[in-house]
Amino acid sequence: MIKINQMKMKIGHTQEQLKKKAADILHIREDAILHLEIARQSLDARKKPELFYIYSVYVSVKDEKAVWKQLSHPKRKKELSRYAVEAASPVVYTFPKSGTKALKAPVVIAGMGPAGLFCGYFLARNGYAPILLERGRNVEARKEDVERFWKGEGLNTASNVQFGEGGAGTFSDGKLNTLVKDKEGRNRAVLETFVKFGASPSIVYEAKPHIGTDVLCTIVKNMREEIIRLGGIVRFESQVTDILVEQEKEADKSEGSSYGNSVKGVVVNGQETILCSCLVLAIGHSARDTFSMLYDKKIPMEAKSFAVGLRVEHSQKLINQNQYGVEQVEELGAAAYKLTAKTSSGRGVYSFCMCPGGYVVNASSEEGRLAVNGMSYSARDSANANSAIIVSVTQEDFGSSHPLAGIAFQRKLEERAFLAGQGRIPVQRYGDFKMRVAHMEKQDTEEGMGVGAEDPMQEDLCSGLMPLCRGEYSFADISGILPPECSQSFVEGMEEFGKQIKGFNSPNVLLLGVESRTSSPVRIHRDESLQSEMRGLYPCGEGAGYAGGITSAAMDGLRVAEAVAGEYAPAAHFSASVH
Repeated sequence: MIKINQMKMKIGHTQEQLKKKAADILHIREDAILHLEIARQSLDARKKPELFYIYSVYVSVKDEKAVWKQLSHPKRKKELSRYAVEAASPVVYTFPKSGTKALKAPVVIAGMGPAGLFCGYFLARNGYAPILLERGRNVEARKEDVERFWKGEGLNTASNVQFGEGGAGTFSDGKLNTLVKDKEGRNRAVLETFVKFGASPSIVYEAKPHIGTDVLCTIVKNMREEIIRLGGIVRFESQVTDILVEQEKEADKSEGSSYGNSVKGVVVNGQETILCSCLVLAIGHSARDTFSMLYDKKIPMEAKSFAVGLRVEHSQKLINQNQYGVEQVEELGAAAYKLTAKTSSGRGVYSFCMCPGGYVVNASSEEGRLAVNGMSYSARDSANANSAIIVSVTQEDFGSSHPLAGIAFQRKLEERAFLAGQGRIPVQRYGDFKMRVAHMEKQDTEEGMGVGAEDPMQEDLCSGLMPLCRGEYSFADISGILPPECSQSFVEGMEEFGKQIKGFNSPNVLLLGVESRTSSPVRIHRDESLQSEMRGLYPCGEGAGYAGGITSAAMDGLRVAEAVAGEYAPAAHFSASVH
């Protein structure tokens, strides 16, 4: 198979035009191409408003040996070098052969976010009949609970934007891009699985694929039904509240250590026991009570650096104008952006979970505390763009090296956000926020702190901007939610981003708080076998500190499924596992 890179095509082209371009590059007739598969598609907006796609494609041709012979001619080499034509094929993922160790009890997976769901699906496909336990409700019931909460009817602490089938990523943009290297083909396997259960085939090759909350909910349901069809067991409203331990031999026991212990089973909802040979902990980044239980069980873990900040809303037309050169491009839909900066204090500031044509959502999971997230439907057709602008924080900010110190730090910020908005999402104009931060710094507000966007056209796109939220909101002073040093870094980052996207730092831009659940504040230790010191315990996904989004969490779930399967032989049924 031949791979052609750096193929440039105007947006709006047809599949036939792409095929003709490939044939022209290879100096062959179009009918000599047996099959063309897009490996990657990205947008080139360097000459905006003239926009192009850049492709890498795999091409199967008649008499490939003859084609390579004419491609190797000296006169062709320089011409072909710009396309980096090479012999290559898509990486095909292969699930490993099963191990030989007998399962005495089932594999239990705690959590049905992308990590747990993909781990469960691939184990079920290969004959392991896992038991999946989810503390929240199924995605259909969960949607109803979330909608009621957004209408002001009260928070269900077990079924919300953070907890329930599909995990926290279900109520997001469904972004599937990842920076994880993929030599084994796990990324492609994950994307192809999404396609199998309802996603567009284009996500396999798009540089920045997304699904949308509405489509993602259907995919999650379809995966669950397939797991059950394959012999797996799925249970909702079933929280793992304790882990049963097979104690090490007394002679091998060391003071304060759990090494040598192994998982024997789990307690569900404080009353029911389920025996298991191994437990996959795919609990998500917001399972704070579970983290506490694991700490009490002396499971080795540590506080992890993460980032906090505020959601920022702009007019989508402003973002389109900057990214595309025009306010709307039908073929492309709403434009996205990615921004990074380093502040004078050395902190990183960057955009996170950017939602084109989206909404800011109340993502709270605890009473008296408020967190926000961003969400887009598949159409990405709202009038506003939003993203989190977040600032890196470390143990120094937590004020403690305790493994759960990051959780305490998050809770403090969320309590301030709840009070600022009196239970609603608190909103403030960036100009007002910046003035308040400058006042808190005891600086003269005229020294560059009151300047907004200078371009009248860009400024007009921000004027009159109003929040687009899922959940009630109220205007408030949010300048005291973040620690002062984080607020100062936030402003510094916004001013830098205003140089990259005109109007980004307009005084009329909206800030909503607080974005505190960017990633897990905890990392649960695991070794090369992907197990904790407590044998049979597999920390997995974003909550365990080994992923940072839907795709990377799903890929880690797949890795853990491989680790379990590599040790144990399949076993389809355990009639005596529940007590």
